[in-house]
Amino acid sequence: MTTNQISYVRANLVQPEPAPSSQVGLTHWLRTKLFATPKDIVFTVLAIAFLAYIIPPLVQWLFIHATWTGTDRTACLTVEQGGALPNGQSGACWAFVNAKFAQFMFGRYPSSEYWRPLLVLAAFTALLIPMLIPKAPFKGLNALLLFIVLPVVAFFLLLGGNFGLSHVETPLWGGLMVTLILSFCGIVVSLPFGILLALGRRSNMPVIKMLCTTFIEVIRGIPLITILFFASIMLPLFLPDGWTFDKFLRALVGVALFASAYMAEVIRGGLQAIPKGQYEGADSLGLNYWQKTRLIVLPQALKLVIPGIVNTFIGLFKDTSLVYIIGMFDLLGIVNLNQSDANWSTPVTPMTGYIFAGFIFWIFCFGMSRYSLFMERHLDTGHKK
Repeated sequence: MTTNQISYVRANLVQPEPAPSSQVGLTHWLRTKLFATPKDIVFTVLAIAFLAYIIPPLVQWLFIHATWTGTDRTACLTVEQGGALPNGQSGACWAFVNAKFAQFMFGRYPSSEYWRPLLVLAAFTALLIPMLIPKAPFKGLNALLLFIVLPVVAFFLLLGGNFGLSHVETPLWGGLMVTLILSFCGIVVSLPFGILLALGRRSNMPVIKMLCTTFIEVIRGIPLITILFFASIMLPLFLPDGWTFDKFLRALVGVALFASAYMAEVIRGGLQAIPKGQYEGADSLGLNYWQKTRLIVLPQALKLVIPGIVNTFIGLFKDTSLVYIIGMFDLLGIVNLNQSDANWSTPVTPMTGYIFAGFIFWIFCFGMSRYSLFMERHLDTGHKK
């Protein structure tokens, strides 16, 4: 073969060319996502019309005509010049939220002791952030501090009565602090208990399987309100004379057990989705039951049910508002309690308080949802990238 015959062979690959301008950019996205077909065009136009109808008055009520400062209800009843809506009503009463903000966060916790829940929150945040970062080092130590050490330290710090700290009874706890404590403890307890219950329900030992199945079916068949009532009112009747448990602790136990039953079914679905060959392959390697479960089965099952696990966590976070029924004041409960304050009784106060509480719940739930999607992509569980 002569030199002239191979002179056309390239020594380097051709550099990729940019995509055509018609296939990228905002115009392409609008054409493919919103105006691709006549049906898409109709629904897009209807959606835009609906948003144009509802957003302007909502913005006016929430922000433009809202009352931001004030010391009592008269600030929200006074309609300043140019500050009235067409129906003569004033906008949202954010002055009420501003005045009651500390109670919305800490309930009736003594204001002079706010540093204690703030210190717990700072420690919780400092430990949670590296725990959520996949590449952060010292995961084992971080988990030990977050899930074991921090709850114990937080209990003694918030309750007091020791180490020179004044005692603060749990009935004085409230607001977002109670919501976070209940949901965090429920999440921490429900996941390992749910795993054990799911494994027990699939066990070949009849007694273990029957006990786990009975617990799951009974708890799932009872409303959370019933469990909270039982833990708060009926449980003390079964205890020996002189024995008692703090009502807050009873609520923690009730919420954790309730979430564990639902978590067990979510995880059982992941276990059933594992191909039989994975079990047989683990057996062929000579792994015992616990080695096979810990190293082979559970890592795959938990990845498959990440959406279901996070969905259970989100439901648990919102269900904590039901403790209001047994006389405990979480975020929503403390908002309801403060609406009965005659100094802030106006037609717009209840709606403003509910919007504030709903926004706080949405922030936490949306954050958990986004982190779930991030973990799906990180673990490559089939999520579209």
